Amino acid sequence: MTKVKICGITNIEDALKAAELGADALGFIFAHSPRQVKPKDIKEIVQKLPTNVIKIGVFVDADLERVKEIVKDCRLDALQLHGKETASYCDAIKRFSSAEIIKTFHLGQEKDLKEISGYNIGIICLDSQFAGKMGGTGKLCNWNLARQAKGLGKRIILSGGLNLDNLQKAIEEVNPWMVDVCSGVEEKARKKSWQLMKDFVSIAKEKVKNVE
Repeated sequence: MTKVKICGITNIEDALKAAELGADALGFIFAHSPRQVKPKDIKEIVQKLPTNVIKIGVFVDADLERVKEIVKDCRLDALQLHGKETASYCDAIKRFSSAEIIKTFHLGQEKDLKEISGYNIGIICLDSQFAGKMGGTGKLCNWNLARQAKGLGKRIILSGGLNLDNLQKAIEEVNPWMVDVCSGVEEKARKKSWQLMKDFVSIAKEKVKNVE
C-alpha cells in the first residue's frame, strides 16, 4: 500500500481533514511559494494533528539557523530539502536535529541519478525538472528515471504533477514508497479540495473513505 503525502497545507481545516482521510504525511512549505506558511501558524496546526501523521517542513536552500529554529519550534518529524542543498548541508542538519531528512532531486536526464548516491540519507523525493522552478510546476517526473532510482536502495517519494488521472498509472509504473501531491488536490492555491483528497488517498490505498 502506497503512502500519501499532501503538501502545501496552509490551514488547520485542511490539515485535520487530510489526516482524517488517511494521509500519512502533511507538507508545510516554508520557502517562497504561493503556499508559503509562517512557523507560528504551523506550530499551532502540528499540536492538533494525530501523532501518527508525519509532519514535514519543506525548505529551499534555507539558512541552517532558520531551519534549526523552525524544526524545533514546530516539532517537525522530517525536513524536505527542495533546492540545491549539498550532502554536507544535510550532514550539518543531522548535527542539530534528529528529524528525517528528505532530499528532492529533479530528474531530467540519466546523469541526474549519479548525484543521489552521494547523499547519506534514507529517503529521496523525485520531482520533475523545470528551468527556474524548484517545484509546483504540475509537470510529471520522468517515471523511467524514477524506476532506475529505486536501485539505489532508498525509499522513494514520487512527486511532480500527480493527480487523480495519472496516480494509478504512476503507482503501477514506479511503485514508490510514498506519493506526494499538492496542486492536484486543490480548489485553488492555499485551499485543498476535500473530495479530491479523499479520492487521491483512496486510489493510493485502494480503499474508499467518505467525506462527512
